Amino acid sequence: MKASSRQYATGKEHLLIIRFSAMGDVAMLAPVVNILTGQYPKMHITVLTRGFFSPIFENIPRVTVFPADLKGQHKGITGLYRLSKELKGLGITAVGDVHNVLRTNMLKLFLLGSGIKFMQIDKGRAEKKALTASNNKVFRQLKTTHQRYADVLAKLGYAIDLNKPGKLPKYALTSNVSENTGHKESSWIGFAPFAAHTAKAYPLNLVAEVLKQLSQQGKNKIFLFGGGQEETTKLESLASPYENVFSLAGKFKFEEELQVISNLDLMVSMDSGNAHLAAMYGVKVLTLWGVTHPYAGFGAYNQPDHHHLLPDLLKYPQIPTSVYGNKFPAGYENALETISPGLVTSKINKIIAENKNG
Repeated sequence: MKASSRQYATGKEHLLIIRFSAMGDVAMLAPVVNILTGQYPKMHITVLTRGFFSPIFENIPRVTVFPADLKGQHKGITGLYRLSKELKGLGITAVGDVHNVLRTNMLKLFLLGSGIKFMQIDKGRAEKKALTASNNKVFRQLKTTHQRYADVLAKLGYAIDLNKPGKLPKYALTSNVSENTGHKESSWIGFAPFAAHTAKAYPLNLVAEVLKQLSQQGKNKIFLFGGGQEETTKLESLASPYENVFSLAGKFKFEEELQVISNLDLMVSMDSGNAHLAAMYGVKVLTLWGVTHPYAGFGAYNQPDHHHLLPDLLKYPQIPTSVYGNKFPAGYENALETISPGLVTSKINKIIAENKNG
C-alpha cells in the first residue's frame, strides 16, 4: 500500500508523526497537527497510521497520510523493517512517536541508524497508575493527551501553542449524505451511546428515555452513531418510534460519517472516539463518563469542564478505576446509571441554547 498521492513539500523539514490507533487517540492528534502546520508553514508532515483513519487528516494543509498495513506487508519484524525503508525514502528529517508501543520502538531501532531525530511520548504511566489506584489514590488532573503530543513536538524543536485555533473546517454534505440526513433546518444533535467497554456505555434504557424527552420537544434532529451489526440493530430500534431520530449506523462510509459529524451542533458521547471526532471540528461535545474520568487526560479537545457529566463519585469513590475503562470493581459497571436522563436532556438543551445565543 502506497502513501497518499498528495505531493510532498520541497522544503528541508519533513516531520513523521506516528500514531497507529485507536480512533480516539488518532482524532486527538488532528487539531495538534493543524496547529503545527499553522505555526510552521514551511514544514511538511507525514502521519503514519492505519489507512482507515486517513480521512481524519485530509483537510489539513501539507499533511500526507502514509497508511501502515500492519496486518499485511508491514506485519512483524520483517514488515516493520520494510516499512522503515519505505519511510527513509520519503526524506524524513525527524520523527515524533506519539504512540510508543512495541511496533514503534522497532521502527525506532531501524530509523535511528539513519541519523533521524526520534522523540517519543511520555504516557505518564506512573501518575496514571496513582490516579486509578484503589488505595492511596492521587486524584488530580493529569496532563492532557493533546499536551503530551505537543511535548513530543517541542522536544523535536517544534513548540506549539495549544491555545491557537486547531479545529478542522466543516465538510459540505455530498448528495449521498444529504439524501439520508435531509437539509439542516434545525439543530443537529449526535448521540453515540456505545463504547469499547460496557462500563463506559450509557444503558440503552436510559438512552431511550433521553430520546423520548428530546423527541417530545420536537425542535431538533437527532442522529445516532455506532458500528457493527449488533449496535446497528439496537440503534435502529431506538430510533424507530420517533420522526426526528435517525440511526446512521451502517449507512455511510467513514469519510461520509465525518461529513455529518462536522456539521453537528452537539455530539453527546461516552469517553470514546466519537467525542474526539466531533471535537476536532469544533463541535460542542457533551461527554458522559463511567468508570473513567477526564483527569486521566482524555477529555475532548477544547471542551469546557462543565461539558463533562460524571457519575456519583460518593457512591463510586474508586473512579477512575482504570485509564481505559476495562477494569473496575463489582457493581461499578452501573456507575453511569447515576447520570439521569433528565440531567442529560437538560444539559443538551442548555448547550443548544448557548449555541443559538452565540
